[in-house]
Amino acid sequence: MPDNPIRPTIPLDAPGKRHGFLKMPHSRNDSAWGAQMIPLTVIQGAPGPTALLTGANHGDEYEGPIALQALAHELEPEALTGRLIILPFFNHPAFRAGTRVSPIDGVNLNRAFPGAPDGSVTQKIADYVARQLVPLADLVVDFHSGGKTLDFLPQACAHVLENAGQQARCVAAARAFAAPYTLMLREIDAAGMYDSEVEGQGKTFVTTELGGGGTATARSARIARRGLRNVLIHAGHLRGEIEDPGSVMLDMPGDDCYHAAPCSGLVEPLVDLGETVHRGMALARIWPTERSGGAPETVLAQTEGILAARHFPGLTQIGDTLAVVAVPQM
Repeated sequence: MPDNPIRPTIPLDAPGKRHGFLKMPHSRNDSAWGAQMIPLTVIQGAPGPTALLTGANHGDEYEGPIALQALAHELEPEALTGRLIILPFFNHPAFRAGTRVSPIDGVNLNRAFPGAPDGSVTQKIADYVARQLVPLADLVVDFHSGGKTLDFLPQACAHVLENAGQQARCVAAARAFAAPYTLMLREIDAAGMYDSEVEGQGKTFVTTELGGGGTATARSARIARRGLRNVLIHAGHLRGEIEDPGSVMLDMPGDDCYHAAPCSGLVEPLVDLGETVHRGMALARIWPTERSGGAPETVLAQTEGILAARHFPGLTQIGDTLAVVAVPQM
């Protein structure tokens, strides 16, 4: 396998706090010998484990970048046990553009793993992180929210894994995050995901869905900052008490939790996030947009639970995920 051209501009194993970049050569029309510069902070304190912390895996999701920028600015090595490798803007080209996928190559970073060292810009980022950074980590936290197209109940998430011990570690870390909701997440398609790569390397992994609509709120930013501190205390990096205002455990027991739009049109939501859903209940109407006076399509709930996520824009296309119903666990 060829070498990846990405290089850190700061050491990854030196004590103290350093701010730099992952530098990736990128020849383009406006800079023949240019580079993509992905911001990077490494903080190393007393001997201990390593955490890899990433935000903006998708470029239109902002709670992670807020929490990680604050941590990189505020935390001093004297208060830290172990090492933090912080990428606030994991997919920096997409983050700068405010888009889910990279505007350079049109690739979704969270579907590009394990990547390729001689591939496109996004594939090179995926390969470098998978082969150079993830192996260094004991804990990986990857922040997500709904971006411009989804809205979520604020939740920390873990996956069902074949290794029961690893799953227990991931669930414990997700619960320690102490978001208002903690979800056992069932992915529509896990192929190529960062989650799958990290979990496949046996790491403790926590991800989140902390809101959506292409912006952060005061509440979602507070949840991200508090949750990050909590999970770092849980992992032994920081001293202090975990702040836990209480979290509702949710499960997604089957694919029928997902509800797709059967047609394109104007969405009339009939249930708000967090509300109780019964099987057969109307979740939304989709009104036609090409003529007036037509009847809407009604989307009915396939299962019981609460509305955990919903399509955000007022218009939908056929096949879009319109609603996700999760089941509260007692």
